[in-house]
Amino acid sequence: MTRPPTSRRSLLLASCVGTSIEWYDYYIFGTAAALVFGTLFYPEGDPTAGTLAALGTFAVGFIMRPVGAAVIGHFGDRIGRKTMLVLTLMLTGVSTFAIGLLPTYAAIGVTAPLLLLLLRLVQGFGVGGEWGGAVLVATEHATPRQRALYGSFAQFGVPIGVLTSNLAFLAVAGLPDEDFLSWGWRIPFLLSILLLVVGMIVRSKLSESPEFQRVKEAKQVTKLPVATLFRERPKVVLLASLAAIPPPLVGYTVMVYMLSYGTRAAGFERPTLLTLILLSTIPWIAGIYVAARCADRWGAGRIYVIGTATAVIWAFPLFWLVDTGSVPAALIAFAVAGVVQAIMAGAQGGWFTEIFDARIRYSGASIAYQTGGMIGGALTPIVATALYAAYGSSTPIAVYLLLLSAAALGATLLLIRSTDGPAAREAAAAPAEHKP
Repeated sequence: MTRPPTSRRSLLLASCVGTSIEWYDYYIFGTAAALVFGTLFYPEGDPTAGTLAALGTFAVGFIMRPVGAAVIGHFGDRIGRKTMLVLTLMLTGVSTFAIGLLPTYAAIGVTAPLLLLLLRLVQGFGVGGEWGGAVLVATEHATPRQRALYGSFAQFGVPIGVLTSNLAFLAVAGLPDEDFLSWGWRIPFLLSILLLVVGMIVRSKLSESPEFQRVKEAKQVTKLPVATLFRERPKVVLLASLAAIPPPLVGYTVMVYMLSYGTRAAGFERPTLLTLILLSTIPWIAGIYVAARCADRWGAGRIYVIGTATAVIWAFPLFWLVDTGSVPAALIAFAVAGVVQAIMAGAQGGWFTEIFDARIRYSGASIAYQTGGMIGGALTPIVATALYAAYGSSTPIAVYLLLLSAAALGATLLLIRSTDGPAAREAAAAPAEHKP
């Protein structure tokens, strides 16, 4: 029996709640990597070496994200979006819960970081297929003129995941250091099992996307979607991957690296930084909605260009403000960084839906997004830590952010010129006043 069409409210819940849970799972690892994993799982050597080792494990999850994007994207283009969304949630949720149960280096020696690495690989693999599926199950239910708005449902999950993960760590950050290192850090990971149950219930009620159903009915499902993607659209994949760098580049600089840099170099207390990052999610969430509305009205590609340009502009002011050691200045730095991410996030879901054909869209959107995430998210905390250790200044880090953002801006402009796929033409031809 075929399920009735999914309502807009159900799509919002399935995309937003699901991605919120998965990004909560992902970001608590990043927070823990910056705060405690260097001490608990890599205790030998100086503090900088321990932090780099922990951030290296954090980065490994990003390396698995393009792999997960390719594998899960393959099956998402072959058998459907909904099934893969349930799978990604299960992979991420179970691995996150298991991290909260891990014994530390002091208890089992080198086996502890190896198990942590294994669970991080599973977590990264699951997240690799999450964003593409969550975006597509929403945008493929939407009219072309509301694709960015529907795509933003999944994008809300990123700042909400940051918000909830920081709330979880803020709740235990005030514990004495001995208690925090002993058991307090585990609580955010163990709580993820409750969120997993909620997400599974919500996503199990979804119907398959209408566009994928049409691909199946027309017998256009490809046997090897990833191979077809790279044979037919290699330039688009490359440019979209470069264009996808700035959101995680800015995001992980603030959400992960600043937790280490802000305490050691700028003199902030750990709970203060967590609170400031938490507050920055408010303009981030609001900005996604505004940017999505603008993207549907004036074009998702144009709005994304504006977002990448602001990432270039904000690279130096972000660090200048934090380096003052002033709480109001740091709040401004993080809040504007949230808006920078929001401009791109509001447009990205609708834009990536337009530039890839439906039969290879899960693979294309996922691989491009996760490759950009690997470059912008995995490398940034490590490179930033190494640069500061080498130069003792935030200037080289800001230069790094500026150059990557500028490269992404160039790729975005080239991508807009080179893409004119069926989805893009459909969006351009659709009447602006049409409503679902």
